[in-house]
Amino acid sequence: MVTESSSNEINQEVELIIGNSNSNFSGVTSTMLQLLSEQQKLINLRVMGKHHLTDESLNISFWQVANMCRKPLADGRFRIFHARRVDEMIQALLLKHIFRAKIKIIFSSAAQRYRSGSTLWLTNKMDAVLAMCKASASYLHRKPDAIIYHGVKTDVYTPPKDKVQAWQSLNLLPESVKKGKRGIAILGRVRAQKGVHLFVKSCIALLNKYPDYTAVVVGSISSSNESFVKELQAGIEQAGLSQRIVFAGEQNFADIPKIFSGLSLVVALSENEGFGLTILEAMSSGAAVLASEAGAWPEVIREGTDGYVVPVNDLSAVVDKMDLLLNDEEKLAQMGIDGRERVLAHYSVQREAKQLVAFFRDLM
Repeated sequence: MVTESSSNEINQEVELIIGNSNSNFSGVTSTMLQLLSEQQKLINLRVMGKHHLTDESLNISFWQVANMCRKPLADGRFRIFHARRVDEMIQALLLKHIFRAKIKIIFSSAAQRYRSGSTLWLTNKMDAVLAMCKASASYLHRKPDAIIYHGVKTDVYTPPKDKVQAWQSLNLLPESVKKGKRGIAILGRVRAQKGVHLFVKSCIALLNKYPDYTAVVVGSISSSNESFVKELQAGIEQAGLSQRIVFAGEQNFADIPKIFSGLSLVVALSENEGFGLTILEAMSSGAAVLASEAGAWPEVIREGTDGYVVPVNDLSAVVDKMDLLLNDEEKLAQMGIDGRERVLAHYSVQREAKQLVAFFRDLM
């Protein structure tokens, strides 16, 4: 049992408070969780909100933060509150101005959209603002104090020794479906905004030319998108490709790294993204990538080396680049190797954690 005195002693050492206000599992949540284990090695932290935490001992309540932060750290430094959402900015400002918490507030922005007046006002009240890529920085009304790119866990998203064997071993498709030699996929919520229709229509146009490939759509289908999916499935059936273009549904989050590892090509065709970790996870797993000009993807992908980037909502461009990728298996495999090396060099979660903590310490 933790005594009151030992609890207070631990709390006095906490340097970083991380906002975690959304009960829904989102890209923001995924980013925060991937960073936690690395940041813990570098700075003493707590998370305000227990949503999706695997270690609930890290959770701290609003009132605990208010009580803990009435005084600065023993050496006079202010603690850092890291907000990634609008409501987390509001929580931090309440702590600072109503409860007189001795904190510095940092807001991280990955969104690529112009914000409402109220959000602009909140952003102006931050002690510092970070952008996740050059594209998101361009939508901020104030110059970011730094641009720190997201990273992924390269020890979790890893390439297999043999792509063909890894694909064959996946329990992703019904037993009635012939897997083929290699797999290509689009992952995420199944809806038009994610470009799923572009992926499916491109596969319909190309897969008869490439019999070794099977295409998979991985992700949840909401009731509002059931008619969208049925229309795509009708087109697949009409093309005689029901055994080679398959909707696999939502998968267990723990199985996602293994799925990435078995894929030779990952496609991401969103109309807009905040950052878009999918492409980094694919590259880290040794898969070539084909992505739209959304999120940080044009900044991450080296054209013709890791994969290709196409304009948003451009079906003909998707077909052309997918054709180019599937036409050369050796080149496709080399792109996966090159992409993995790029992530190791520039986009690991360890690098992101170190840069963030160094920024926090400077601000403190």
